[in-house]
Amino acid sequence: MREASSRHGLARVMSKRGVCSRSEAERLIRAGRVSLHGRVVLDPEHPADLRRASIVLDGAALAEVSPLYLMLNKPRGLVTTAADERGRDTVYRCFDGAGLGWIAPVGRLDKASEGLLLFTNDPQWAARITAPASGPDKTYHVQIDCIPEAGLLLRLQEGVDCGGERMRAKSATLLRVGSKHAWLHVVLDEGRNRQIRRLLAACSISVMRLVRVSIGTLEVGELAKGQWRMLTPAEIATLGGA
Repeated sequence: MREASSRHGLARVMSKRGVCSRSEAERLIRAGRVSLHGRVVLDPEHPADLRRASIVLDGAALAEVSPLYLMLNKPRGLVTTAADERGRDTVYRCFDGAGLGWIAPVGRLDKASEGLLLFTNDPQWAARITAPASGPDKTYHVQIDCIPEAGLLLRLQEGVDCGGERMRAKSATLLRVGSKHAWLHVVLDEGRNRQIRRLLAACSISVMRLVRVSIGTLEVGELAKGQWRMLTPAEIATLGGA
């Protein structure tokens, strides 16, 4: 008897198997390029068994895809997307020639931000990393355009109104101070869009550089800008479970 939990819509099954994103699977299915057990299926929600479904794409059977988990030290100036409608360079440029197959970013860093960015073809693992209630903390080093006043760090932790949305940092401390600028050490336990930039902008402070240095216990360390490496089994389990 089949377990009910193993049956999902066809697009979701393709995503769970690490073939492509769910949205890309939906596009392929609606285009008539996917067959299930020898029959073309046009409905992305058509039920399929995660473990037993025989899926063919463009006439070729889909083999089981090995899960991939890796980290990139994202350079500034790259957008976190597979393709950009404005023709800008994307983070996938860093993987040219690697033959990794489909991988997706786990969360995002905006174009002007840099540092640790995770990628995987395992949507369930990615969801655990990005879960607001249970995902790991993210730590950033942030260069600002001024020497902060004494109350700024407390204000960031207590919360700031950002265009009608209340935002806060889990912690904010002073990392180092120069003659005109300073670096902050900021920890977030949630992942809202451009959260640190919006928090500081609400305090009339501009961000000069923003570097994500760690996710949970995983640190970017000595990994050079634009370079990537596979995660170890221990790192995978610690971040998002096996």
